[in-house]
Amino acid sequence: MLNSMTGFATMKGEALGFDWVWDLRSVNAKGLDLRLRVPDWVEGLEPAVRATLTKALDRGSVNLSLRLQKGEEEASLALNKTQLAPVLTALAAVEHHAAEQGVTLAPSKASDLLSLRGILDVTARETDTKALREALLKDLPDLLGAFADMRRAEGEALDSVLKDQLGQIARLTEAAAKEAEARKGEARATLQANLARVLENADNVDEARITQELAMLAVKQDVTEELDRLRAHVDAARDLLAGGSPVGRKLDFLMQEFNREANTLCSKSQSVALTRIGLDLKAVIDQMREQVQNVE
Repeated sequence: MLNSMTGFATMKGEALGFDWVWDLRSVNAKGLDLRLRVPDWVEGLEPAVRATLTKALDRGSVNLSLRLQKGEEEASLALNKTQLAPVLTALAAVEHHAAEQGVTLAPSKASDLLSLRGILDVTARETDTKALREALLKDLPDLLGAFADMRRAEGEALDSVLKDQLGQIARLTEAAAKEAEARKGEARATLQANLARVLENADNVDEARITQELAMLAVKQDVTEELDRLRAHVDAARDLLAGGSPVGRKLDFLMQEFNREANTLCSKSQSVALTRIGLDLKAVIDQMREQVQNVE
């Protein structure tokens, strides 16, 4: 089955106090073009992601982004003894001075001291980037699986369209063959009439040379080889479709060959009907080539 180069997948996750969203999408390209946007502070994440995508994908302009943010982070409280020491010293001095002045102070409470700025330090839990990287990378198989499913679904639609277009090319090729066969008698009569006209209106004409030139002209107008090659290209394209992806590059090359034969057919047609068929062939081939650009 064919795979399209067009695809999209997204996935959410959470672990180790973080929330994240993966976003993976692609469009057609001649080769594999990876563009990654992942946090650089997660050590080793980008090369690991790039290696996984390179192994899983063959062609396409692929964009992957990761939006990573902290969730409700757990924190711990620590008593800052360095800040507390001068506060206690100052508090003792105040109480001593008040006693000397005969002033009675209310007893100090620990909560009053803890409310002072700098006495308690709030420390966030350190992030283990290795553990976070492993948690993030665990999402990649499922993300790539969803991505591949969409590309296969797109590929099924492409397969149907391409087979239909190949059928049109095959039918037009046979119509061209019938028209070419039908015009053989007319072409032969035209050549004979032209030969007779030349011989009647010229003196000392090398009849053998004229006959040879007309025969060469007849060969140049013959489209048998072009039609045979068109049939062979249809068979080759059908074999490629049956084989499944990745065949995009081979199909693209075949489309060039299809177009070359259709152009030659038109240039050698010498017939309005055959030219019309050749132009119809070129139109279908051009439409098919556009679709082939999306095949992996």
